[in-house]
Amino acid sequence: MLAGKRALRVGDQILKEISYLLIEKVKDPRVRGVTLTGIKLSKDLKTARVFYSVIGQKDQIDKAQAGLESARSFIKREISLRMELRYTPEIIFSYDASLEIGSHMERLFDKLRSDESRKDNE
Repeated sequence: MLAGKRALRVGDQILKEISYLLIEKVKDPRVRGVTLTGIKLSKDLKTARVFYSVIGQKDQIDKAQAGLESARSFIKREISLRMELRYTPEIIFSYDASLEIGSHMERLFDKLRSDESRKDNE
């Protein structure tokens, strides 16, 4: 149980550090507009899957992924300098489509509501 709590604490801190680095230190324009949505650390704390979202079409997502991959070694090095960890986790960036899916579902619900209200008025 203790290992799980530690993984959550370490994951939260890594996410904060990456957020800071993306805002303040990474100058790559491809990562502007990237929002970090979560992190999942392996039980041994050696792998961190960082989830991100970006507003835009597929090409914007691809550019953001390329920018994050380009900055990965810099981010890992900075995390190793800023945090006292035995091992600095390997960072894997993964696009989080949940916001996009949620937005799509909301549009579908709005359409259903408008169709229902139109039927009620007839």
